Parts: sequence; structure tokens; C-alpha cells
Amino acid sequence: MNHNVLLIEDDPAVARVIQNALAGPGDSPFIVEWVKRLSDGLERMSGGGIAAVLLDLALPDSQGLNTFGTLSLAAPGVPILVLVGLGDEDTAKEAVERGAQDYLLKIRLDRYSLTRALHSVIVRKAAEDALFLEKERAQVTLNSIGDGVISTDISGNITYLNQVAERMTGWSGEEASGRPFAEVFQIIEGVTREPARNPMQSAVEQDQAVGLTSNCILIRRDGCESAIEDSTAPIHSRTGQVIGAVIVFRDVSEARAMRLKMTHLAQHDFLTDLPNRLLLNDRITQAISLSRRHGTHLAVLFLDLDGFKHINDSLGHEIGDKVLQLVAQRLVAGVRTSDTVSRHGGDEFVILLSEVDKAGDAAISAKKILAALARPHAISELKVHLSASIGISIYPQDGHDSDTLIKNADAAMYLAKKKGTNNYHFFKQNMNVRAVERQSLESRLGRALERREFLLHYQPKVDLETGAITGAEALIRWMDPDRGLIPPAQFVPCAEDCGVIVPIGRWVLQEACRQARAWMDAGLRPMPVAVNISALELRAKDFLECVCGILRENRLEPRYLELELTERVLIRDDESSNFVLHALKAMGAQLALDDFGTGNANLSYLRRFPIDTLKIDQSFVHKIGAGTDDAFLGAMMNVGKNLKKRVVAEGVEERAQLAFLQTEQCNEGQGYYFSPAVDAEHFARLLGTGKPNFEIRAG
Repeated sequence: MNHNVLLIEDDPAVARVIQNALAGPGDSPFIVEWVKRLSDGLERMSGGGIAAVLLDLALPDSQGLNTFGTLSLAAPGVPILVLVGLGDEDTAKEAVERGAQDYLLKIRLDRYSLTRALHSVIVRKAAEDALFLEKERAQVTLNSIGDGVISTDISGNITYLNQVAERMTGWSGEEASGRPFAEVFQIIEGVTREPARNPMQSAVEQDQAVGLTSNCILIRRDGCESAIEDSTAPIHSRTGQVIGAVIVFRDVSEARAMRLKMTHLAQHDFLTDLPNRLLLNDRITQAISLSRRHGTHLAVLFLDLDGFKHINDSLGHEIGDKVLQLVAQRLVAGVRTSDTVSRHGGDEFVILLSEVDKAGDAAISAKKILAALARPHAISELKVHLSASIGISIYPQDGHDSDTLIKNADAAMYLAKKKGTNNYHFFKQNMNVRAVERQSLESRLGRALERREFLLHYQPKVDLETGAITGAEALIRWMDPDRGLIPPAQFVPCAEDCGVIVPIGRWVLQEACRQARAWMDAGLRPMPVAVNISALELRAKDFLECVCGILRENRLEPRYLELELTERVLIRDDESSNFVLHALKAMGAQLALDDFGTGNANLSYLRRFPIDTLKIDQSFVHKIGAGTDDAFLGAMMNVGKNLKKRVVAEGVEERAQLAFLQTEQCNEGQGYYFSPAVDAEHFARLLGTGKPNFEIRAG
């Protein structure tokens, strides 16, 4: 500790008494420096290192309180003891009021009083400096943290706010000091908007740490609100008595908003913002509990858009997504606020009617929904027309839990779709049998390829002028060990839905090319074999590479492979399709447009894609002789001829149909009139005759 003392005294006798007193017997801790004038004292003080000053107020160059004022301004942090005579005590007392540590009478100076007074002021100054430093450090620390800090006394009045607390409450520390805590720190319950309990008061009364409720909101002085979390604790004296409280709080608005957002995302569909399966199941479970308690009914509607896949295939997924969003809006607008509309996945929606008096109420809601969806959906310049199929299950007769009610409504929806679009159907117990059958079909399909249960039949295409076979269409069949031969109409849609159509399609392509090569190796007349390609296959990234590899592996020239695609496959993502099809055409493969006339393809599509053949759908051929349909069929064939495309009529079954097609100069025909699809061995016998295979002249 520094014990350097500066004595400013012009009386040598007094100075000598002081020096002798402080330099008495023993080792004195004080080192006294003596100057006679205030100016000399000021000069010495500027050099620093002085722990205390003994100051005579009457100096040659300064008198009275001005002397003290001048020195205290020059050395504000150094304690000053004033030296005065008996008649100047009033002046000395005024100096003490202005900041002097104490005063000493010159006539009573002795070693004891001097050392005691100096030691006291030096120690006190050191303690004050240490306390100030500690407070400064605490202040810096409290202002550096990200939390607000407020302290109060035992009466609940503010004693301190750090900078974060000032910012969050809108009160400065100076303004808040002494005010009631509740006036500065205004908090309410987030849900009820009622005033929240005073945490400071609770901490003091309970003498323990407490926290705010989980949904507490702080109202700033200007009315702005922020969600907060806090911890409040009592402040104790050295004797353990509660003397106040301190609260540490933080703004959790962003964190709380993020939690709410994450919870919302976890429970809602990202595209439509409708409740997802998780939230739907919870609401159905709650609705069941209420219905059971009150003896009421509820209904679950399972809705599937009719032909939505065609929208995606023809207009693209971006338009498809917008359609789903518009559908979601109409569904929500068409039910009560107490009901729930959920997106189940893809183009499927589930609607919970939380309370219905009778089944007929659910039917009324289903009709309203179908009517709302039937109105055109405007997207940019497009007008999209939709219909839907709805299945309905009722609690409690159709199920006692969420999963059962949804599953049964789903089964009812399939029956509604089977009976025609834009329809609804109530669940019946026998529907579960069909649902189980479909599930069984999907399960067996996944293993059929591995077990080599698929086989190909071949249906000839015939030149309608010569009767010669011009090619073969490879048609897949499924020889199920339990059910026997299953036609493609029964399992191909299921294969597309469950995603196994791509590996099945590649097996068909491989097997058809292998068989074409085998017929050639057997000396039979070379001819192209046609294979149907689905949209999923065409969109596969490695489709082109796969076709090239299969042709190379089977040593088959590309001109002997014909790929048949429907209009929906072409219209879906036409830029990508165009690239792949031109690449196939460039390598020599043939391309056919299957089911011509049933889709939305126009002449621009036919000119854009490198199509070689138009295959007129059998539905038009079957109507030959029905009047106006004949003219329409003739017009389609003229389109093909004008575009220099080869025209093939599918589904030729009668001589009258053949005669009409010949009159219209259709190039080729295919159908039961010539031959059903047969196995490879039978088809080889058809090729081996060496002459026109069919009598093609009608009459």
C-alpha cells in the first residue's frame, strides 16, 4: 500500500512538528514530502504517487476554501486532511462538506492522531477504490451478457437495471430507480392476456428462486411486446436476511416463434398447409373421445381426385401443385371451422366431420364438396376441370379408431371411383375384402419379377393391303402361381402406383429384344417388335442408356425396335421427352403414338416429336358404323396421312371394321380379327408360313 504523504504548509514550525510526529521512533510507514506553496503542491501532485495530502488552507499563494477547491480539482482521487487553527474550524468543516476527508487542529498534532488519521483515510480510500473496481467489473459483466438484469430492495422498488433490461423495458436505470418493480416490468400471460404474478414478490415471500410461466409476455414502456423467460432469486444480507430480489430475463420471441414454426411444419403439409396425417390422427382421436362421451357420430371422408395423374403428365408438376393448393382452399371453405381438412398424400385428402347427426349429413357434405371441386380452377390462362371420388366411413359403426375409419373410407372411395367419377360411396363391410386383395396384389407384384412369373405374348400387326405381318406388339402377362394368368389391365395400374413399373418395363424391353433376335437367328423374317413405355420409364435418367445397352446386348439393330408411348407420356415434360425421343430416332429406333385420339395432343405435338406411327385407339374402331363417329375416325386417319405418318388401327374384330379401314386407306390393323396375342412359339409359326398370313379382303 502507498504511504507517501504530501504536506503543504508554509509554517516551518508546524511542518517540523508533523515531520517529527510521522518520523517518530520505530519504522514509520509514512514518507512525508513538504512544500510551502500551493503551486508547488500542485506541481508535485501532477507527478503522482501521493496517497494523502495534509493541507493548510492559509498559504502564501492561496487562502481559505479556494485552496481546498483548487487542490481537490487537481487531485480528485486523493484524500485531503485539512490543517487549521482554533479560529478556523468553521472553514475546515465547510471544506469537509465539500469533500475533505477530515480536519486537524494544528495545536493538537501528535504522532497518534496524525498516524491514525492518515492510516484511516488511506485504508478507506483503498477500500473505496477496490469496491469501485469491483462495481465497475460487475457493471461491465452485467452489460456484456445478453440477458436483462433488474434488482429491487425488500420493498420491491427498483435499485438497478443493466443495459439489456433498459432496452427491453424502455426505462433507463436513472428513471427506474426507486420505482415499483411492477411499474417498470409489466408482464402478462400470453394466452389470457391477464396480468402475470410478480416474480420478485414471490421470490421474496417464498425466499427461493422462482420462474415465470412458460408463455409470459413483457410489455415495453412504448407498448411493444416480447416473449420472455426468466429466473428470479432473493438477495440475502451477510446475516442471511432477505433484503431484495434479482431477476434475470431474456427475449425468447424468435426462439418461441421458431418452435411454433417447427411444430407447425411437423403437423402440416408443406404444399397446402393443411394438417398432415399426424395432426389428423390426433384430431380424429379427440373427436372420437367427444363422440363417445356425448353419444354422437362423426364422419371421415376420403377424397381422391379423378385423373389427377393426367394433369401432372400433361401440364407438369408445377401446375399440378397449384391445382392441389386450389383444391385445398375449396375444401376448407366447404366445411365448418370445427371440421378438419387434411392432405393425406399426393392427390388424396381426408376430411373429418367432427359431429354429424346421421349418415345423410355426411352425404350432403360430400355432394357440396364435389360441386365445389367441379367448378373450373383458373391457373394463369388455364382453366382446369376436376372431379373427385369420395369414400365415407361413420363412427362408431365403421370403426372405433382413427386408422380403421381412414382405411374404411379409403376402401369406400375405391368403390366410388370404380362406379364412375364425381361420385361418393359409403363404406360397407365387404369392401375390406377388396382392400385386402389390392394389398395382396401389390405385395405379390414386388416378388413376381424376382420369381420370373412374367411372360410376353405377341400380337401381330398386319398390312391391310397385303395381309402380311409387319410387326409384333409385345404384351406382358403375369402367370401368378395361385391365380393363374392375370391380364395387364388388372396389374399394370397397380404396378405404376406402387413404383415397380420401371423394373418390370425394363424386363419387357429386354425380353422383347431377346425374342426378336431369337426369331432372326431361327431364319424367320426380320420385323420390328413394339414395346409400350410408361411415363415413369421415359423419365428415368438412364432410360436412353438402358435402351442402347439392351440393343447392344441382343445384337439387335435399332430399326427392329418400336417404342409405343401414349399422348399423356409425351405431353408430360415435353422438353425432356423431346430430347430423349430425338436421340432414339437418331439411333434408328421407331416411335409410335399409342391410343391416338383419347388424349389432349394437338398437331403441334405431332409435328414436334419424331413420331413414325399413329395407333388409333380401339374405342373408335369399335364404333365403326355408328354414324358420326365414322367421319371422325376418317378425319383422324387423314391427319396421319397428311403428316406422313403410318396409321395403325387397333381392336379390329369384324369384317365390317376391316372394310371401312381399307376404304379409308389405313395402313395397318391389329386385333382379334387377325389374331389375339399369342406366345412366342405360336407367333413364330405365324411368321413361318412364307405367304400372306390373313385373308384381308372383306366381302
